[in-house]
Amino acid sequence: MPEWEGPERYTVISADCHGGGEIHEYRAYLPARLHEEFDRWVQGYKVPYPDLLGDNGKRNWDSDRRLRDLEDDGVVAEVIYPNTVPPFFPKASLTDQPPAANAGDLQLRWEGLKAHNRWMVDFCAATPGRRAGIVQIMLHDLDAAIEEVKWAAAAGLTGGVLLPGTPPGSGLVPLWEYDHYEPLWRTCEELGVPVNHHTGSAAPPMGDSLIDKVVFLTEVSWWAHRAFTHLIVSGTMDRHPDLQFVFTEQGTAWIPEECRRLDYYWARMGKAVGSQEYEWGHTLVNSMSLKPSEYWARQCHVGASFQRPAEAALRYEVGVDRVMWGSDYPHKEASHPFSREALQLTYNSIDPHEVAQMVGGNAAKLYGFDLDALAPIAAKVGPLVEQVYKPLAIEDIPKGADKCPAFVGLPGAVRVKP
Repeated sequence: MPEWEGPERYTVISADCHGGGEIHEYRAYLPARLHEEFDRWVQGYKVPYPDLLGDNGKRNWDSDRRLRDLEDDGVVAEVIYPNTVPPFFPKASLTDQPPAANAGDLQLRWEGLKAHNRWMVDFCAATPGRRAGIVQIMLHDLDAAIEEVKWAAAAGLTGGVLLPGTPPGSGLVPLWEYDHYEPLWRTCEELGVPVNHHTGSAAPPMGDSLIDKVVFLTEVSWWAHRAFTHLIVSGTMDRHPDLQFVFTEQGTAWIPEECRRLDYYWARMGKAVGSQEYEWGHTLVNSMSLKPSEYWARQCHVGASFQRPAEAALRYEVGVDRVMWGSDYPHKEASHPFSREALQLTYNSIDPHEVAQMVGGNAAKLYGFDLDALAPIAAKVGPLVEQVYKPLAIEDIPKGADKCPAFVGLPGAVRVKP
């Protein structure tokens, strides 16, 4: 192992976890004028996801249980994306922001989303310095969204803002329309608020058949990747150079190729006189100061959920300072409770200085975690640096670990310890 003068254990911060309130908890966070409306609505509400039921569901809102789970998994702090269903929503808000049937319905959903944000403030306050909650917004009313971002920053939600997608058919203004969204970008930059784009909300609505769901699974990340291009061509990254963007649970391997692809088009649009690319794109390209790959290096980060070994091999192309590992707790595909093995599988034989950045340091810098304050906890529960450096033997992969993509595609016959 290369010379390492750091602590014996890594300080692991998961940049991709999920949580939310139990549905009845949200009532206290709604305006009193909506309590009767909520009581009527909740009577007909049925939990749409099995993993939100029973003991599994409690992982989203039981603070003590959640803390134990994460520490047992070697994780000392987390960035929390939404997971449960807010009041008046038909399903989880992370993956579905459908246009409302009427303005009243839309307004109710907005109040439900704000209730979630206020719940999140209290949930993060229960463990000071160990949770960075993300504020949810809707893009149907930009002024209201901006006010919510300001409120969240003042209230202590250090995870930044969750940027919804603008899929075709949603009726929302596309993200490449800079003039429309400029007030939001300006506000986030002034407040130092990261803009997070999680996979799920950018895809068009899926059908109910199993084939529909398979298509959704195979395309959902691709739809999310498009936001990177849209934010570049809009001029947003050029005009707001201090604004930071995070692309989470979308994989890592797509980034180098996408940067190369876009750089190719930028070169064609900028210099290939007489080409179709030049005719359509030279005005745009000549108005910008950087290539797409340079915008990535300056302003973008990847929430590298359950990163695979092959993706870690691309860390120099992505940027070692751009990668933020995540466990995706408590989702079915999460590395929990096998995160120690997942980290060893992915980061073995890699310089511990680089690993320390990717598994905690980068997230701490972006989201404002205090590494010194977390160090005593990490000294008790964090993965051993020496252990992570060793290759993980196939026979040491725990039974059931292949639910997590980090363990998928390993060469040879997979054997697991009981």
